[in-house]
Amino acid sequence: MKRKYNYFLLWSLHFFLFPVFGQQVTLHQQFNGRFDYTFIGNTMNTEENRGLGNSPCIINTTSSATLALQPDDTLEKAYLYWAGSGPGDFNVKLNDIDIVPDRTFNITQLSSGLVFFSAFKDITEQVLNTGNGTYTLSELDLSAIIPTYCPNATNFAGWAIIIVYQNDNLPINQLNIYDGLDYIGGGNLFLNFSLSSLNVIDNVGANIGFIAWEGDSNLAVNETLRINGNILSNPPLNPANNAFNGTNSITGSNDLYNMDLDIYEIQNFIQPGNQTAEIALTSGQDFVMINAVVTKLNSQVPDATIVIDDYLLTCDSREITVDYTVFNLESTNPLPANTPIAIYANGILIGTTATVGVIEVNESESNSITLQIPSEIPSLFELTISVDDIGNGTGIVNEIIENNNSNSVEISLIFSPEFNVLEPISVCNEGFGIGTFDLTIIENVVLIDFSHTISFHPTLSDAEMNLNEIIDVNNYQTTNGTNVFIRIENEFCFSITSLELLTNNCPPTVYNFISANEDGFNDYFFIDGLRDIFLNFQIEIYNRWGYLIWKGNQNTEDWRGEVTEDVKWNGDISADGTYFYLLFLNDPDYPKPLQGFLYITR
Repeated sequence: MKRKYNYFLLWSLHFFLFPVFGQQVTLHQQFNGRFDYTFIGNTMNTEENRGLGNSPCIINTTSSATLALQPDDTLEKAYLYWAGSGPGDFNVKLNDIDIVPDRTFNITQLSSGLVFFSAFKDITEQVLNTGNGTYTLSELDLSAIIPTYCPNATNFAGWAIIIVYQNDNLPINQLNIYDGLDYIGGGNLFLNFSLSSLNVIDNVGANIGFIAWEGDSNLAVNETLRINGNILSNPPLNPANNAFNGTNSITGSNDLYNMDLDIYEIQNFIQPGNQTAEIALTSGQDFVMINAVVTKLNSQVPDATIVIDDYLLTCDSREITVDYTVFNLESTNPLPANTPIAIYANGILIGTTATVGVIEVNESESNSITLQIPSEIPSLFELTISVDDIGNGTGIVNEIIENNNSNSVEISLIFSPEFNVLEPISVCNEGFGIGTFDLTIIENVVLIDFSHTISFHPTLSDAEMNLNEIIDVNNYQTTNGTNVFIRIENEFCFSITSLELLTNNCPPTVYNFISANEDGFNDYFFIDGLRDIFLNFQIEIYNRWGYLIWKGNQNTEDWRGEVTEDVKWNGDISADGTYFYLLFLNDPDYPKPLQGFLYITR
């Protein structure tokens, strides 16, 4: 707010007691590389405000400015800001193209209730399409608003474009663009704010630019602009006591009424290593709003980042192989070869390595490392890989950003399924050592975790390769002493165990009735579970008087009532009646003969 103390002194003091609220100036965008910037813009005011009650109450709705980048300059970004008195006109045109803001800002002077605004639009595509030439902002119409603001000389409107461009002949710079809408009021009021995310490597050529509104050349009462406590000035255009005086540092103009596009050299006011800069404004009379700040710092440094691409786990092993990539993106200098890399498990250092070659700007390098996870680390742990780290969190490379050097992933070591050891199972010998086994009963015995799956295989190799799975597990036939191999799988690993299958010579069953009439039923002395099982058996048949009448073995046919020994009557056929048998199995499990009687009828 502009004031002359010889007018309305008490009213002016009343104004000094009330604050003005705005939006803090903060970092909007950062550029690293061979970049520089410039401003273009213009005011809508026809002349400078001259003080309370004396300001012209006329304002334009259109004005123009010229962009003239050099042939080797390549546009990177273009940001349009416009501002003025009142709650805001947010529908304007630039070269007859409708502009609707991406963001808006407002402040209110509580003592008067008057409000002010600014707006922001990314117009990069439009400027790329238009190129050099005249840019005209139109339809910024505050005609109905400014009569309210003219009595206290705060009527204004204007616009500016921040142009960021790239040129291969430029040094490596870091550009930071900050914006918001903050203020300085007058009297003893002052404004302080910090510019963060700086990375001062070399202060040569460093500068700072401002887009400010509502400054007047005729008001120079304790009006200072400081960085890190040092007053900035560009005399005669910007005297030390009148920083915001309607000037344009790029064109040298001093008729940019009620706005400033100023750039100051600051290489003597910052030091290598600085990460912030403190901005301080004072004004004993003038009301000034800061809308945008641009810093340019020489910043030829890399920025190492790292990503875990993949990792390989081996079952039942604490050894893992990690694939990773080191990047040097958004940087301004190559990353040196042999930049250290540290690997941590749950924060414990478990390995170190280094980059191999120089990583150029916007390039990367991929590699692998095999690690042995110590036994004290649990099977579920966080793996962290950190570049530019000598093993204790300390780096040796000066970088643009120092806190983006690590990448973590949760890893769970994998182990083969546990299982119960199986005892051999046996079934009755069905002949020549062959038995039929129901393998389905094994699942409940062998599994510890029933979410695991099992399959049966005839050989160890088949089980390892998961081939030739036994399908008919309910009726699996094999010979005595055969091993069947069981594959047990979880999500990642498998285990193999074996089961011995045995066949036993079960006691034979004697059917002791013979109807030797050749009718197809009970025509011979049948003993189930004998032939092809007890291969050395011998059987003897005796009549009721104890005489041996027949004997047989594995190689003879079953007895049909014939008499083959020396005791004979009625020829070779035995008579109806009761007979006795002795069955010698000749098996270690059956040392005594089986004996009993049988009946024969014809």
